[in-house]
Amino acid sequence: MAFFRFLAPLALLAACGHPDQPATAPAPKPPGPDIGALTDSTAPAALLAYGRQYPGSEVLFKTRLGNIRVRLYDDTPLHKANFLLLTRRGVFNETVFNRVVKGFAVQGGQTSEARTIRLRTYRLPPEVRANHFHVKGALGMARYSDDENPRHLSSNTDFYFTLGHTFTPAEARRSAGHPLTPAQVQAYATKGGVPALDGAYTVFGEVTEGLEVVEKIAQVPVDPRDKWPVQDVGMQVEVVK
Repeated sequence: MAFFRFLAPLALLAACGHPDQPATAPAPKPPGPDIGALTDSTAPAALLAYGRQYPGSEVLFKTRLGNIRVRLYDDTPLHKANFLLLTRRGVFNETVFNRVVKGFAVQGGQTSEARTIRLRTYRLPPEVRANHFHVKGALGMARYSDDENPRHLSSNTDFYFTLGHTFTPAEARRSAGHPLTPAQVQAYATKGGVPALDGAYTVFGEVTEGLEVVEKIAQVPVDPRDKWPVQDVGMQVEVVK
């Protein structure tokens, strides 16, 4: 009986810790805006300020199929700053490649489990640039359809890498549905891509190493209903430069 009388006080001490030990200090607040409070209207100014104060130019995706290194463009400052901010906060580390369409694109940024990081869904104004287009290996930001999203606002977390195939000049122009620059025509003829996406989605970076890993992801078995990989392809993303 004595054993049980002493058990409760011992359990209480274990839960409370030694009375002489100082309380654990709270984790320091990460720099930059509160990603749980940003909105469509407040995000642009906050992200531009963050990008100026905490610059970066390259990120590395680590997956079970290999690594992908990406360069982010300076002339898409909102999308660049947003991606740097969410990468540094660990948001993408809780996500997977959730839509894989062989020969077209692989999309990531969603999760099959509840997020542990508080994140609000805000959208980004488009930053479409003629010199950044959907050549193979381009990094773009997804968005809702024109009917739901006539202003073409980008998602804050859903990104994609383009794959596609090569096109003759006539095929590329027909697929795009609008005039293409000589650089675009040449790129689609030699590297391939998805010209049909040009002008409708923001391209804000490109794969510099590991394009073969993107192609491996595109080959994984998927659920035919929603193109979600049968076995999750998760990621760890970090700013490396």
